[in-house]
Amino acid sequence: MPANFQSTRDSLQIAVSRRALLAVLASSAALPVLRILPAKAAAAVVSEIAPGVFVHQGRHALFSPDNAGDISNPGFVVGQSAVAVIDSGGSPVVGTSLREAIRAVTDKPIRYVINTHMHPDHVFGNVAFEADTPEFVGHHKMARGLAARAERYLTINKGLLGDAAFAGTKLIPPSRPVTGRLELDLGHRTLELVARPTAHTDNDLTVRDTETGTLFMGDLLFSGHVPTIDGSIKGWMALLEKMAGEPNARIVPGHGPHSMPWPAAADPLRHYLDAIAKDVRSLIKAGKTLSDATETAALQEKDAWLLFDEYHKRNVSAAFAELEWE
Repeated sequence: MPANFQSTRDSLQIAVSRRALLAVLASSAALPVLRILPAKAAAAVVSEIAPGVFVHQGRHALFSPDNAGDISNPGFVVGQSAVAVIDSGGSPVVGTSLREAIRAVTDKPIRYVINTHMHPDHVFGNVAFEADTPEFVGHHKMARGLAARAERYLTINKGLLGDAAFAGTKLIPPSRPVTGRLELDLGHRTLELVARPTAHTDNDLTVRDTETGTLFMGDLLFSGHVPTIDGSIKGWMALLEKMAGEPNARIVPGHGPHSMPWPAAADPLRHYLDAIAKDVRSLIKAGKTLSDATETAALQEKDAWLLFDEYHKRNVSAAFAELEWE
C-alpha cells in the first residue's frame, strides 16, 4: 500500500493466529459510473479492458476525506455463472460503489473477493461485499500480516479518511488462503491465482484471467505513483525479472492506468528499484550511514514519479536495512 507501511521484519516479529486477528477486528468498528459519496471526489468509471474484465482506476494520492480512499485499481471479472472481485478499494464507500458498478453490469452472484495483498487501499472495501457471502481469497501469509497491523491500520487510516468514509470499516482476512497456485471457476471462465514470493510485501498474490490473458498484478506494479517497498527490494527485482517471460496480453497495475502492455509496463519500476539498489550498495561499500543514503540515493529518479517525497526515503531505508546484510 502506498500509505502507512512498516517493515516486513517488524510484522514477522509478531506471531499471531487468525483467531487473534478476528478478535481484534471484532472490536473495530454500458460502463457504469461509480459515484464516490459522501466524499467530494469526481465521479469515476469502470472500464471494460477485455471481454468481461472491468477495472476502476483510482487516483494518485494519499488517503483523505476528499477521495474516500479511492487511490488504487480494483476490478472484477464476470463469468457465465459468477463474479470475482479483485481488490475492493480503500474504504466501505469505494467498496459499495464498486459493488453497485458490478450490479449495473450483471446480477450474477459475487462468489469471490480476492485481495492481491493486505494494504488498506486494497482491502478496506471488503466489508461492502459481506452480505453476498463470498469466499474472501488471499495469500496464505495475508491473515498474519493483517493481524500484526490491524490496530495501526484502523487507527491511523480512520484519521486520514475521516468519519464519513471510514464508517463501517473492518478488516476481513481470507477465508480461503492460497499457497502456490489456485484455480477458481466462474463458469466457463478460469482465474489462476499465484501466491508470489516476498516482493512488494510478503503476501503478494496475482490473478490471471486465462480467457483474455489479463493479469491483475496488484502493487507488484506501480505506474506513475512511486513504488513502495514493504517486503524485499531484492525479491521484487528478482520476481519482475522472472515474470517478464510470462505471456500476458495485458496487465492491471495496482496504481496507474486501467491496463498496460506486458512486460514493457514494468520497465520504469525495474529502473527505479535498480537505481536504489545500486546507489545503496555503493554507499554501504563506502561506509556511509542510513542517513547519508536517504539524502542521496536514487535522487535522479525524483522527476519520474508522483508522491516521490512522501515515500522515497522510506524505500531507501527499507533497501538499506536489507542490503547492508548481504
